[in-house]
Amino acid sequence: MRIDKLLANMGYGSRKDVKKLLKTGSVRIDGEIVKDGKVHVNPDRQEVTVAGDVVEYKPFVYFMMNKPKGVISATEDGQHKTVIDLLQPDDVFYDPFPVGRLDKDTEGLLLLTNDGQFSHTLMSPKRHVEKTYLAEVEGEVTEAEVGCFHKGVELEDGYVTKPAHLVILERGNLSKVALTITEGKYHQVKRMFAAVGKRVTALERIAIGPLKLDQQLKRGAYRELTEAEYDQLIGRE
Repeated sequence: MRIDKLLANMGYGSRKDVKKLLKTGSVRIDGEIVKDGKVHVNPDRQEVTVAGDVVEYKPFVYFMMNKPKGVISATEDGQHKTVIDLLQPDDVFYDPFPVGRLDKDTEGLLLLTNDGQFSHTLMSPKRHVEKTYLAEVEGEVTEAEVGCFHKGVELEDGYVTKPAHLVILERGNLSKVALTITEGKYHQVKRMFAAVGKRVTALERIAIGPLKLDQQLKRGAYRELTEAEYDQLIGRE
């Protein structure tokens, strides 16, 4: 790729900023000064330095976020704050996007990346990647509903969900449950409970496949996935 594009992608400023940087003579490829932004470089095979510091090339980024309520799972929105607004400017440079989505009022584990293949791998219906949620539900959730969810629930539009694993954690006027599904239909968890006459009052996603939400992440915080977590997600354990 062109050296100016590489440096812009790595957070060294806009193309205009990079052009000025190149003119200073502080950019080198394999030790040779480069001042022309059109010069091509192979960052996997050649060493690029800026003022003596090696530029660490990362084509893709993979973030785990603990999404808070009130934030939209989108790259932009004219009215509401998006998950991209929670990122540091250096990370926004990579143009990440949410992998799937969480509703505005749903909290918890959200992945962001700029790797389309990674996103497709996780979201493909053929892979049946499990997603686990903690939910607070008005009314007492019973074993009958556990059985109902296990068979699949008919939603209001006639669609019957794939079997889901429902675990009752606390029962009472406000029940707490864990629910694992392998689909991602619009408002699916809320619609499943609505189908059995219950209303979800709070919802948090705590796992995607084998990846669990890092409990050290505060709401709105995020971090990069480790190599081990990435390998788990794409099945390279």
